[in-house]
Amino acid sequence: MLPCFTKKLFGFDCPGCGLQRSVTYLFQGEFVAAFEMYPAIYTILPLFAFLLADVFFKIKYANKIIITLMSSSVALILINYILKFF
Repeated sequence: MLPCFTKKLFGFDCPGCGLQRSVTYLFQGEFVAAFEMYPAIYTILPLFAFLLADVFFKIKYANKIIITLMSSSVALILINYILKFF
């Protein structure tokens, strides 16, 4: 795993801490552990898949879907980051 430079330099987690471990848990089939490690994983992966599909296919309402997935990802990342401090 790549080390978190923010954690090494400043001593606290960054908003992306846990993403690598969450992806590892997904590959191992541990879906609940992946969610507990980084809840936004389940909005980030569909977002990237949809962005890739949008390149090859013309999808109706693509902008609204992308904005919804991005907004929910950012919200989950920020909520998870804030809850780490409590």
